[in-house]
This record gives sequence, C-alpha cells and structure tokens, in this order.
Amino acid sequence: MHTPTPPARILPAVDMDTLPYWTGGKNGQLLIHRCGDCAYLVHPPVPFCPACDGRNVAPVPVSGRGRVTTFTINHKPWVPGLPVPYVLALVELEEQADVRLVSNITHCDPAEVTFGMAVEVYFEPVEDLYVPLFRPVERLA
Repeated sequence: MHTPTPPARILPAVDMDTLPYWTGGKNGQLLIHRCGDCAYLVHPPVPFCPACDGRNVAPVPVSGRGRVTTFTINHKPWVPGLPVPYVLALVELEEQADVRLVSNITHCDPAEVTFGMAVEVYFEPVEDLYVPLFRPVERLA
C-alpha cells in the first residue's frame, strides 16, 4: 500500500464562512453548511441557502464518506516540493450528490483510483488548518 508523504500545500484564504470547513478536522469532523429551513447542504460555504434563499445556514458534521466523481492524475509538480504523481479529484458526498469537494485521493497507488470509488475523509494538519483529504474506504478482510 502506498503511504503518502504530506505534500507541499498552498493554503486557502479563510473567512468567517469557510473557517469551520478548514478547522473542523481538528475534532475529526468534516463540517459542511446546512440550511436550517430546508436541510439543503451548501458548499462552498456561504451565508445563504441557494435552494430556498434562507439565511439560516450553519456548519454541521457530515459522514465524510463519498465517491470519486471524476479525477486526474497529475505528473507535474505545480508547487515546489510537491511529490508526483498525485490524484486530484471531485468527491461527491454520501449525504447529497451535488456537494462535491475538490481534494486529493491518497493511501493508494494513483493507478488504483477509479470513477465511483468509495472514499472517506481524513485530515492533514497544516499550520492552524486541517486540510480534508480522501482515501479509499477500508475494505473488510
């Protein structure tokens, strides 16, 4: 099994709306905004619900499980110190198919990543943020 080395990261600009997403990993939680009026999950995080126009949105923990919707295997180190190859993917969350997170798939050989692959979140601490990354769901032996 391929054990990844933490790659060099360019950290995101964080604001009041995105802070829970980038720091929830400290407690092992993937936090996604949810509308308190219609229960729609909202990502990227914004202070309103695009489904019902409600303003009652707040971060809630989700399962952290999903499926790879699409991906690419990058062979160019776009950032100095970034080990290659690496997988950049869109992960569709189990709770709501239209919530898709851009992330890396790790803990497996890039050639093993497939469309529809079941994945789970884990977090890489970088400075005071916790970057959500995904790995294949553990297979029961």
